[in-house]
Amino acid sequence: MTRSTPARPPAAPALSALLVLLALAASAGCSTATEPAPRPSAVRNTAPAPSTSASGTPTDAAWVQLMTPMNEKAVALLTLAADRATEPRLRAFATRLRGHQEAELGRLRPLLARMGLPGTDVHAGHAMPGMVTESDLAAAKAAEGAAFDRLFLTRIRDHLRHSAQVSRSEITAGARADAKRLAAALVTAREAALTELEALPGATRALG
Repeated sequence: MTRSTPARPPAAPALSALLVLLALAASAGCSTATEPAPRPSAVRNTAPAPSTSASGTPTDAAWVQLMTPMNEKAVALLTLAADRATEPRLRAFATRLRGHQEAELGRLRPLLARMGLPGTDVHAGHAMPGMVTESDLAAAKAAEGAAFDRLFLTRIRDHLRHSAQVSRSEITAGARADAKRLAAALVTAREAALTELEALPGATRALG
């Protein structure tokens, strides 16, 4: 018996707004105490504070802290699809995409370290647009045949679309050159993967 695909939380109307909110949350949750504002008399003798820190701006931090777990959860789903998808072309696509996303993690995790950010998933338990959830993975493990293929195609398309949109916002609003370069590479990869996905067997039926 196949399981129906669980309902997803509604996508945010604009992922750029989501990134801004994440940036604000990252700034508010920073463990470094904020220095009190200098007295007016001291301002004249104080050089302007830089707009970025060693970790970049809150937008840079929010982007890399979101993108890393997004890729990690996508890799888990792609691993299942590489073994269980019914169509050979679907399995081959999942295998290739898993390799690409693992390679991206090989750049995202060192970026986290260079920025002095924790390697833990700060969004664990949150229903983030485009994030493959634990419920998704449980449903994928329980699904079989065409039901599995539909779930995989739907979830991985969401992941590709939303991670591309968030990465475009990092290109526009971020400050760190290394983060912006990686975001640009991710956007290019996502666009190519989406084009390939839409040509896969069953994609038209599954994605509508």
